[in-house]
Amino acid sequence: MGAICLVTLVFMFIVPLAVASKENGKNSLSTYIVHLKKPKGVFAQAVDLDGWYRSFLPVTIPGQRTRMVFSYRNVVTGFAAKLTAEEAEAMKRKEGIKSVWPEKVYSLHTTHSPDFMGLQQNLGFWNQSNYGRGVIIGVLDTGITPGHPSFSDEGMPPPPAKWKGKCVFEGGCNNKLIGARSFVEGEVGPPADEEGHGTHTASTAGGNFVKGANVFGNANGTASGMAPLAHLAMYKVCGAGCSESAILAAMDAAVEDGVDVLSLSLGGGSIPFYMDSIALGAFTAIQKGVFVSCSAGNEGPSYGTLSNEAPWILTVGASTTDRSIAAVPKLGNGLTFDGESLYQPNDFPSTLLPLVYSGANGKAASAFCAPGSLKDVDVKGKVVLCERGGDIGRIDKGQEVKDNGGAAMILMNDKLNGFSTIADPHVLPATHVGYETGLSIQKYINSTMNPTATIIFKGTVLGKQTAPEVTSFSSRGPSLQSFGILKPDIIGPGVSILAAWPVSVENKTNTNSTFNMISGTSMSCPHLSGIAALLKSSHPDWSPAAIKSAIMTTASLVNLGGNTIVDETNTTADIFATGAGHVNPSKANDPGLIYDIQPDDYIPYLCGLNYTDEEVGTIVQQTVNCSSESIIAEAELNYPSFSILLAESGGSQTYTRTVTNVGPASSSYTYEVFVPTGVDVSVKPEEIVFTEVNQKQTYSVTFSRQKNISLPFSQGLLKWVSAQHDVNTPIVAIFE
Repeated sequence: MGAICLVTLVFMFIVPLAVASKENGKNSLSTYIVHLKKPKGVFAQAVDLDGWYRSFLPVTIPGQRTRMVFSYRNVVTGFAAKLTAEEAEAMKRKEGIKSVWPEKVYSLHTTHSPDFMGLQQNLGFWNQSNYGRGVIIGVLDTGITPGHPSFSDEGMPPPPAKWKGKCVFEGGCNNKLIGARSFVEGEVGPPADEEGHGTHTASTAGGNFVKGANVFGNANGTASGMAPLAHLAMYKVCGAGCSESAILAAMDAAVEDGVDVLSLSLGGGSIPFYMDSIALGAFTAIQKGVFVSCSAGNEGPSYGTLSNEAPWILTVGASTTDRSIAAVPKLGNGLTFDGESLYQPNDFPSTLLPLVYSGANGKAASAFCAPGSLKDVDVKGKVVLCERGGDIGRIDKGQEVKDNGGAAMILMNDKLNGFSTIADPHVLPATHVGYETGLSIQKYINSTMNPTATIIFKGTVLGKQTAPEVTSFSSRGPSLQSFGILKPDIIGPGVSILAAWPVSVENKTNTNSTFNMISGTSMSCPHLSGIAALLKSSHPDWSPAAIKSAIMTTASLVNLGGNTIVDETNTTADIFATGAGHVNPSKANDPGLIYDIQPDDYIPYLCGLNYTDEEVGTIVQQTVNCSSESIIAEAELNYPSFSILLAESGGSQTYTRTVTNVGPASSSYTYEVFVPTGVDVSVKPEEIVFTEVNQKQTYSVTFSRQKNISLPFSQGLLKWVSAQHDVNTPIVAIFE
């Protein structure tokens, strides 16, 4: 498959959660996930546990392949096996079985981004965190390209003594890439990356420094991951899709191998935590001190479209950087507009060419420049305005224009995607413009008998003052599984991100440094995974919850111009788009206060979700009796945000939070409240005082709904302020 096709594949984004294979008959075999009640005592060896698992399987007919697919030892008690639908139903009735379900298939959801976030060589946080040295990032994805310069081990120390992982690349691993395994069913051999996605995400999280990185000569500079001296381990879980059984097996192996951070740029929509294998694996990971970062999904901008909603996971949305690869459409009336394209031809004429709207014939397929739709449209030698949408790839639209003799394409957004544009490697001179710009171009076409246009290619442009902006595809909250937890947690760079790629995306290059520029929450997730690795290196005693708290409470709430962060509508992005805000790595290294959560603290929270004892036990991997727990409301969890449901007839609600001092031993904080519209807020005490490091103090906040409120929700902020720190805690009030 060629490079352009690979890019198109990545941009397909998320697909609906699906069962791995449909039952075509009672004897057809499919993969099922089987959860067992945890036995008393501990199996001495893995073989003993495996033998116990096999005792639950149907008798295998001689000559039939083994039914066991994966045997899980760390993240869950259970296994994946090939069963018929009838056998699965029978297994549910066996003693010791908790649940049996058909596996789901999940989908896949930089030269400048370190600098954009204030990370600079030999200065500041990168220096203070030692560039992530000694930290191990485990990446679950499509595989990796071991010989790429981003995975050079120049300047890298050997792996830590705790590392137990394996590398199946013969001679391909080193002190940078210390582990590489495949869990894709039927795949034998090393986890080679045929799609590019895994190579890209791994290098974004922990790629080494590579000078002269660029794509088509654009975005030229030194590429690096967020934690350039961290170790990487690749766990390949995605082939045709990303199977649930493989994801669980990879998380199981990664925890045993000794990773410090897990990065998963994949997901499958909203699902109860006890049925969500990523949430299950992540919980055991955080019990072992492993930080878990996941992409929020690419189903935005509609509300309630998140994946990976569990509160023990960092859920990451996508935003822009201040860099664009500018392609400016210029009309015959002299008007120019902002646009983007990764393909920047040097020889495109600056003279005006005829301009035509592809949908002038009234056919929707033509308006979308669908394959075969322009054969009867006169586009030869013209600039063609095409509409985004119609389930047709952006690059494919340009191919249709090119196949019919078009000289160039202007691709206009639909209303849903608004102002969010992407720099794509188009197959002809092209530019991607926003919806309002597209309407202006259509208006111009209709205003004259001879509309004309050209595209001025300006290359790499830095310093856009409205960055970061929340991009249209980034999935939005609220969390459908737990309204009392604000999600996403954070946003980070995820649009037009340059990182390593397994094959050359251009024929002109004479260097081995192959890179590509793609977009998605798949790209924002590894940025945060790498930042978590830096924080782990700088603060090895911090828990996963402490690292998450530091990231959230120090997030930026304004853009480079000092104004509020906007979304695809070019208006202020709401809290379900931004979460706590845009990550600020340097500030996260010195948050002042943290909200810590121990793994057992989630038990009363989970019981408060009305999960059964068995369902909670499946998550926490221990016997649970909710009737003996001090059950708490969702919003009572010691989370670094408040998400409150306020009924029209309800009274006031009071919630407590406990903060831990990780700043100066002697410090005091007073609060400021930016009150959500329609809510009365009171905070006690007025001041919290610390006399030593790691001292804890508790405060309470009371929320009351005002009368005659017709809003669906409103947002605000609680800020604890000391002489040296601002600790931000976002608030969202959802009106029932």
